[in-house]
Amino acid sequence: MAEEKTNTGEKRKSNAIPEKYEEQHFVDTSKSVWNYSMLTDEDVRNFQQGTHYRLYQKFGSHSVKVREVWGMYFAVWAPNGTSVSVMGNFNDWKKNEYELYPRWDNSGIWEGFIPGFKLGEAYKYHIVGFQGIETDKGDPFSNFWEKRPATATITWDMFYDWKDSKWMEKRAKHNALEAPWSVYEVHLASWQRPDKNDEESYNTYEQIKERLVPYVKEMGFTHVEFMPVMEHPFDGSWGYQCTGFFAATSRFGSPQGLMQLIEAFHEEGIGVIFDWVPSHFPYDSHGLFMFDGTHTYEYADMQKGFHPDWNSYIFNYKRGEVKSFLISSARYWFDLFHIDGIRVDAVSSMLKLNYSREEGEWEPNEHGGDGNLEAIDFIKDLNQTIYRDFPDVQMIAEEATDWPGVTNPTFSDGLGFGMKWMMGWMHDTLDYFEFDPLVRKAHQDKFCFSMMYYYDENFMLPLSHDEVVHGKSPMLYKMPGDEWQKCANLRLLYTYMWTHPGAKLLFMGNEFGQTTEWNYKSELDWGLLEFEPHRTLRACVTDLNGLLRTEPAMYANQFTIYGFEWVDLNHREESVMVYRRKGKTDEDDLLIILNMTPVVRLDWEVYVREKTYTREIFNSDSTIYWGTGNVYNPDIRSELVDKDQQLWRMKLNLPPLAGIILK
Repeated sequence: MAEEKTNTGEKRKSNAIPEKYEEQHFVDTSKSVWNYSMLTDEDVRNFQQGTHYRLYQKFGSHSVKVREVWGMYFAVWAPNGTSVSVMGNFNDWKKNEYELYPRWDNSGIWEGFIPGFKLGEAYKYHIVGFQGIETDKGDPFSNFWEKRPATATITWDMFYDWKDSKWMEKRAKHNALEAPWSVYEVHLASWQRPDKNDEESYNTYEQIKERLVPYVKEMGFTHVEFMPVMEHPFDGSWGYQCTGFFAATSRFGSPQGLMQLIEAFHEEGIGVIFDWVPSHFPYDSHGLFMFDGTHTYEYADMQKGFHPDWNSYIFNYKRGEVKSFLISSARYWFDLFHIDGIRVDAVSSMLKLNYSREEGEWEPNEHGGDGNLEAIDFIKDLNQTIYRDFPDVQMIAEEATDWPGVTNPTFSDGLGFGMKWMMGWMHDTLDYFEFDPLVRKAHQDKFCFSMMYYYDENFMLPLSHDEVVHGKSPMLYKMPGDEWQKCANLRLLYTYMWTHPGAKLLFMGNEFGQTTEWNYKSELDWGLLEFEPHRTLRACVTDLNGLLRTEPAMYANQFTIYGFEWVDLNHREESVMVYRRKGKTDEDDLLIILNMTPVVRLDWEVYVREKTYTREIFNSDSTIYWGTGNVYNPDIRSELVDKDQQLWRMKLNLPPLAGIILK
């Protein structure tokens, strides 16, 4: 492969080019830029109106044949530019040599065809903009970027011979709201590293496939969620400060490598969700900020355009071109990468004009409220578009306020998401479990409160990366007591989580009781699995996933009022709580009893209506989970105490700090 120079002048091997292009003959007939367009007038109108959702097919760089000559077509939006040129390895990064043509329609689009331009070439746009300000920018629509710290974009072909047709044909059932949802959240760089002590050490997409896919399969998760894999310059942002909204990060290899990873998950019956960040972007000089010397992609008013928390910039959702850009980005990942869902990050910050702003630091909308009206419209159009074009996927909101109707259809004045993270459940549950078990009786209302508002939305219960960083401690050490009690409490929490209505999300490492906070620079503490408490905790999560998949009561009515019923909340003093999960038929029903204290309770009486439960199918105190194993229910005794009301009394043995599931 030929040697090329990066934009820093360093020699390097050119990036791998798909085999069919290695053999293709490129004719360097001219160093001029030909005045050529792939854009129609309709494309431009839709782009400007915010209704063009396939911009990735027209903007950026595309290998095409013009007048029997292969080359590269470029199209970029720089409305306040006075000159836009392409520079790269191919011309030793000389500025103003290969100038693109401005369209005649004053759309701000610059385009042109460079004959002989190859795939695998690093390039940038040199833009002379407002008041002569010059910027060197990566292509906003590029599908591939140089590995950081290099910052150029790379011409690439996105062809991939997908072999997941069986999955695509059946995934509507797998991704339905009536299906089991158990999501394993992963940061690809730090799940495992070739050298755990070297933050510059990355597995390739191929190596991740070989390790991660069988692990998620063995654990029984139905879906995996990747923290952002879009290109980003700073590892410490975890991918949430994105510069390449159409590019898989080159840290792990090529876009086709990521496609192969997704395909491998699909072959094992596992759905793939991407984190996606349309709420803000960083100020890196090669990115979107001040793209043509003006506020092109971001609001010009910094009361709306700057994020004080994240030191980043907010998209101008009022601008049609920006709206087309963002919805095209979301659609791109569904279209070209076959993903099964998107979790939209930081929705609250998009909806609220006063998000993280004090009085006087924001202006009300035209109705005097605090909602960002154009962001609300953008979100609705986003969800409508994705569900229209991909009805067998899910859109999931990370939204932390009580904004109404997040998962209501847009025709009912909702935002149109399929699910929403249940942040209130997460906070209340962790608060409750951090209490000493002997004082939990005083906080039962906090534990039970989630069901007071559960039916307001379609909720996903998240124990995510945000809960195990920045001094919050790992999940295991949030639990009170000695080592045995910590493990018992965490097994009890997971039993409650998996039997609570709604989808589930668990961050990597939580499944085996990571003993340190998550560190993106290292990898998970896999050595902990040599020890029984951690190995058996993982077995507990695996078995809960198995029950979730096989017991319809745990998922069939997870978003309806028919799926849950409190049976006993009247033993506050003893901190014993009982509820029923209901499936489509009576035979599916499950009874869950949680004993929130370390006190063993023998012959505990539970009253149930209409039916009895004859066998214990799960006990978090089992010896296979490092429990005591000496409190269980091999022979469940039931007595009919009121024939007219079909009221039965059951006597059960309740293990300490444990949950049991009866069928």
